Amino acid sequence: MWESESDSAPYGGAGDYKNSENDIGLRRDGVKSDGFERKEHSWYVATDIPSDLLVRVGDYTFHLHKYPLLSRCGRINRMVYDSPDRIDLDNLPGGADAFELAAKFCYGVAVDLTASNISGLRCAAEYLEMTEDLEEGNLIFKTEAFLSYVVLSSWRDSIVVLKSCEPLSPWAENLQIVRRCSESIAWKACANPRSSTLRRTSKTSSPSSTASDPHPPPSDWWFEDVSVLRIDHFVRVVTAIKVKGMRAELIGACIMHYSAKWLPGLIRESPHETSASASGLHLIVSGGSREETPPNMHIREQRMIIESLISMIPPQKDSVSCGFLLRLLRLANMSKAAPALVTELEKRVGMQFEQASLSDLLIPSYSKSETLYDVDLVQRLLEHFLVQEQTEQPLSVAASPGRDSGAGTPRSSNAKMRVARLVDSYLTEVSKDRNLSLTKFQVLAEALPESARTCDDGLYRAVDSYLKAHPTLSEHERKRLCRVMDCQKLSIDACMHAAQNERLPLRIVVQVLFSEQVKISNAIANASSSFKDAPSAAAEFGHHNHHYQPLLVPTKKTLLEGTPQSFQEGWAAAKMDISTLKFELESVKAKYLELQSEMDGMQRQFEKMVRPKHSSSSSASASAWSSGWKKLGKLAKMGTVYEGREAEGTMVEQTRKGPRRWRNSIS
Repeated sequence: MWESESDSAPYGGAGDYKNSENDIGLRRDGVKSDGFERKEHSWYVATDIPSDLLVRVGDYTFHLHKYPLLSRCGRINRMVYDSPDRIDLDNLPGGADAFELAAKFCYGVAVDLTASNISGLRCAAEYLEMTEDLEEGNLIFKTEAFLSYVVLSSWRDSIVVLKSCEPLSPWAENLQIVRRCSESIAWKACANPRSSTLRRTSKTSSPSSTASDPHPPPSDWWFEDVSVLRIDHFVRVVTAIKVKGMRAELIGACIMHYSAKWLPGLIRESPHETSASASGLHLIVSGGSREETPPNMHIREQRMIIESLISMIPPQKDSVSCGFLLRLLRLANMSKAAPALVTELEKRVGMQFEQASLSDLLIPSYSKSETLYDVDLVQRLLEHFLVQEQTEQPLSVAASPGRDSGAGTPRSSNAKMRVARLVDSYLTEVSKDRNLSLTKFQVLAEALPESARTCDDGLYRAVDSYLKAHPTLSEHERKRLCRVMDCQKLSIDACMHAAQNERLPLRIVVQVLFSEQVKISNAIANASSSFKDAPSAAAEFGHHNHHYQPLLVPTKKTLLEGTPQSFQEGWAAAKMDISTLKFELESVKAKYLELQSEMDGMQRQFEKMVRPKHSSSSSASASAWSSGWKKLGKLAKMGTVYEGREAEGTMVEQTRKGPRRWRNSIS
């Protein structure tokens, strides 16, 4: 915390500002004082003259005299004519405490003006009409002087006075106390805290530490102090700080700090994150209590805080974190905040959607939807993100006219890839909900363009999770579900899992195996063509650059003659790369042969399942007859072997079985 050097002035920041008419000091022991004494809820003037006026303020009664009050209070002067013996001041701002100080001032008793009582006393003086017309140097003049010359020059006093204005509405607003304190706080927050007008006042620093302190204060030194204010006064302070040009990042950080204090559970802080001013001003304002979250906050008050915070967030993109926005959106939906503000908050989340995390995205459904999580909300956030990306892309292309507009910016591509991974993880999580419809799953999965996903493994996991949680899907629905993923974008591990996945339709399994076979064939073809086309490519490159030798691998002598130190190392590296490439090529070939064998087996099984029992095509009959004749040839050979043996019955049995197998194979 920081305060102005006026805090160490003779007034002591919240120091003694006494009535100059006499030097009778006021010793506040709660029961008795010089000139006044209290008995339970009644105040009496310590004098031999009996009181002739009874003033009632709330639950307290004051037994006073008319003349001291009538000479300085215009309102009491008028009220006495209507009720000579008793008057009621139930609407007095500041209550009995403020009237006690005002009555003592009227009796000439010295009054200690402090930052804690000045706002109530100033409002009470205005209510009682203690103006200069009745007497020079009246209470309004005294309190205004203290506010202007003592309070507004002090950081600490401005905070304390603004906090004390909370129960004084609308008097404090009409008297401009809130506005003046807010502007004073804003000016000091934006000023350099190492300047000569500010100094540290926390317990960690000595009273003598001034602007010559070699350690600069943190940029968030003022967060903890302003976070003790009520939301409407906090809005006034932050608005004044914005006008004075504070950076959007600091304003956003201050809003997040305030939200963590007033909205329990919004931000999860670690136990090590404690402010340097944790034992400073906010304890003075709260009376020494360390309670950080208001207990039993009403839902209406919470809704007002949420709506105010949403309206205060700076428009800059990274002024607050996306996680904070999502958690604030969760509370806004739960507290039924204004729909316009919720929509605006959703657009803000869409601007930073690539920074979101899965845990913050799992927002429960607070509407009448049957799903556990609010999938429609995530769909809207994704739409806002895509609209924002389409809006930013023409601007980035205009800034770089040499870039191909169809390719998109690298930042846009990376953001879409991160969002695609986030959406796949979200689909995997929400697919476990049995009430999630296939249409919602499909719409969310297909919302992103195909270029956003270079690999569909995450989408495959989401599809498999949905199939596992919805075992009653029909064949048509399973095929429709699997259309959201591209089999050609699955990795080898995902393809191996899909080939053995019984939940997938058989057609999808065949597509997965076929796409993997095509990828391996293309990889082998590319590897082979790279060796064959390297000399021609080198010759073509040498046609444009005569410094390049049109050879695939130059001789060692040529390399050493060029630049001996560099080419000798390059030759060794080239030999190692060639050997490594040959080894990888052999591995790919072996894997290809293995997958080819598995593919043939799967193809034969598939043909047996889909081939009709009675085929009328001539090609099928020809293949069946040819396979039957092959089997008859094998049986003839077997009969020749058994011909010289004595077990004639065995041979006859084998020859009988032969025609049955042949007939079954062609049937």
